[in-house]
Amino acid sequence: MDTHRIYTDDTLRETVVRGSQAYPFAFYPENIWEFDFHRIDWHWHHELEFLFVDKGTAICFAGDNRIELSEGSGIFINSGTLHQYEAKSSAFCPNIVFDATLLAPEDTLIYEKYVKPILHSSVAFQVLQPDVAWQYHILETLNRIFSVQEIDGGNELRTMHLLFQCWDVLYQNMNMGSISPVVRRLNHRQAKLQTMMQYIHNHYKEAITLDMIANSVPISKSGALHIFRSCIQTSPVSYLIQYRLTQAAGQLKTTQKSVSFIAADTGFSDAGYFCKKFKQRYHMSANEYRRQNS
Repeated sequence: MDTHRIYTDDTLRETVVRGSQAYPFAFYPENIWEFDFHRIDWHWHHELEFLFVDKGTAICFAGDNRIELSEGSGIFINSGTLHQYEAKSSAFCPNIVFDATLLAPEDTLIYEKYVKPILHSSVAFQVLQPDVAWQYHILETLNRIFSVQEIDGGNELRTMHLLFQCWDVLYQNMNMGSISPVVRRLNHRQAKLQTMMQYIHNHYKEAITLDMIANSVPISKSGALHIFRSCIQTSPVSYLIQYRLTQAAGQLKTTQKSVSFIAADTGFSDAGYFCKKFKQRYHMSANEYRRQNS
């Protein structure tokens, strides 16, 4: 079975283009199980997202929240929310991702009154359960949107009609709260996380330490640990090792450099330790990975 992966920039922003400038909407009939490591890794996007669990169970992480989504449930992900999906077995989860300006251009009454309040609210996500009447209505409408995407050509108007229905129900029922200092602190914390990640991406070949990662912001070592664990549920050093292994895997696929050279080139001072960590992550040796992906 072919695996899929998600592509992000150095801030974890997903880099895929959604539809077109004239129609910024995309439909993805995806099975999370088919992605690398059976997860859609940490990412964020400016666009809005609705996901529905058609078969199986999906686990969504949004910051330090772990949300188990059973079959028949779904979730709305607000703009800018850092999130990840995982599956323990096959989990077919069709989803739509679209720019908020698809609903209405900025500086219009519709955008200011009905779109912007949700975008700028304190709500990072909204779980959708079939046993709650208004949430069930959104889930049913989402399934109609998915069905419309199977029509070749001419489905944009019908999609928009249904999307407005979803948004109307969401707007009428979601407890948006207010733009509070808590939200600003969360955004500030994510900015610090991305700065530290950028430091790791720029210096992963070097012998960098937790002190050096924390000083890139700057914050204390305990502060750096807290931000990584609360935002992406790992430590800075674990993320560094994971990033080094990802870079090494890329070299194994695209070059004929020796394993020991690649280990040293990606920041591992000990080739034996590299081989141990590589096997733990990819469940095969570096040479086996190269043969399988050559």
